[in-house]
Amino acid sequence: MLRRYAMIGSLNMLLSVALGAFGAHIMQARLTPERMATYETAVQYHMAHALGLILIAILADKLADQKKVQWSARLLFTGIIIFSGSLYLLCFTGFSMLGAITPIGGVAFLIGWLLLALAARR
Repeated sequence: MLRRYAMIGSLNMLLSVALGAFGAHIMQARLTPERMATYETAVQYHMAHALGLILIAILADKLADQKKVQWSARLLFTGIIIFSGSLYLLCFTGFSMLGAITPIGGVAFLIGWLLLALAARR
C-alpha cells in the first residue's frame, strides 16, 4: 500500500510539473488570461494533492484505520482526475460543459482530507 501511494503521488508530481511547464511555455500564448488562470488552478490543485498522496504514503503505516487511509488516497487521486483533469480538458478543448463536473473533484478532495483527519484521530 505504501509503495503504491508513493508511486502514484510521485508520478502525479511529475505530471503536474510537466503540465505546469507546458502551460508556461506553450499554452500561455494560446489561452486567454482567464483560461490561463484556470489552467494554473488545475496545476496547483494537481500538485498539492499529489503531495497529499505522498503524505499518505508516509503516514499510512502509522495510522490504525487503514480503511479510511485507503479511501483517503483513492479520493485524492479521484479528485485529481476529475478536478484538475476537467480543468485541463476545458483549457485544451474549450468545451465549457466540462466545468460542470469540476466541483465533483473538489468534493472528492474534501472527503479525502476529512477521512485522513479521521484516520489520524486517536
